[in-house]
Amino acid sequence: MEAVRNIQNPIPREVMKPSKWLSMYEDFVAKNSSSVGSVESALSSLTYIIPGRYRESEIASECVHSGVQLLSLYHDSLVSKVISRLPSPVPRPPPSPHARYTKYWTLRSSLYHRVAVALQMLRYTELLWEMAARRRGQKMRWRVVVFIEIAKAICRLLLLRLTNSRPLVNPPLPEREVDPRSTQGEDEQSDWNGMETSTSERSTDISWTMPRTGLSMPSLPDVNDVSNYLISKVLTADDIKPPKTLLHRVTGQGQLAEVMYILRPVVYALAMQRWSGDRRSWRPWLIGFGMEYGCRQLAKRDFRERVAGGLRGLTGLEREELRKRGWSMGWWLMRGAFYENITKSWLHSVTGKMKGKPLLDLVGSVVEDYEYLWDNYYFSTATL
Repeated sequence: MEAVRNIQNPIPREVMKPSKWLSMYEDFVAKNSSSVGSVESALSSLTYIIPGRYRESEIASECVHSGVQLLSLYHDSLVSKVISRLPSPVPRPPPSPHARYTKYWTLRSSLYHRVAVALQMLRYTELLWEMAARRRGQKMRWRVVVFIEIAKAICRLLLLRLTNSRPLVNPPLPEREVDPRSTQGEDEQSDWNGMETSTSERSTDISWTMPRTGLSMPSLPDVNDVSNYLISKVLTADDIKPPKTLLHRVTGQGQLAEVMYILRPVVYALAMQRWSGDRRSWRPWLIGFGMEYGCRQLAKRDFRERVAGGLRGLTGLEREELRKRGWSMGWWLMRGAFYENITKSWLHSVTGKMKGKPLLDLVGSVVEDYEYLWDNYYFSTATL
């Protein structure tokens, strides 16, 4: 009878517990961070070419894309927890200013972390919600678009308040920058991989472990690479600043510029809803572009007047964020009246010239597939 009982229930109850499976999955992600990231990128890239090629599959494709993005967000939090639990003697690569700043606020304020996660989840699923609403009609579609933009604006205003009026960074959460295995020694890496690593696959760097402290002395650099090694060890002003000082607080016209930047998508979506019957109307485009360009110039003028050294006195994180916002303004070429009146016809002429030519024909077909999204969906070109 005992043998029969074992056959009927061959799996122990402990293994069947959901928490056990979740723990095993988290351990797998932590040990294979690089491989998991490669799979995420491959799945995301695959969904880029499906929507326009198969007209009835855009929702299924976007479900996969949104699911991968949300799963990646979960994986980022797992890897961050693993790295934070590493022993202090274990060396870690220096984090980027963005990672230092966002990690400081996520650890300092639980409300900041919850709001930032909610904002990222909205961004990753906004196009999916629009696709689903579009099947209920254009009125429902624009109501959903406006509602999502208002929800995102509320989240951003809360983040602005929680950071004591510091400009927003994109994304508001730390990104995955370090593979936990890269911070382990050779012996520890064999445990992470689940198998012994051959001598030829291990790093050629020779380190010496001090017997009393257990710390490792790194090997000397190659004589031909001494200058690069020394430059990599030089600390900049941003490296020694407290994380919260990596962004200056905004006041007066600077704060007005940031609030305008946050509210711009809401105003633009309302304008698009108001004039949705005339896709070639320039009024929504001029309102949205004018607000974004105006608040950018206002923010720059505030920095020149308030920060010592003007724009040259900005931190690396502030310059990076300004550069991101500048590049994102290029998407106005693919929105509203500018796209309908100018960009669309130009794209048609360019893709027409690419047909029948090796490689260029493939690029042209991908562009034509994406025209389906640009023609029909608001969030396909949203950057905020």
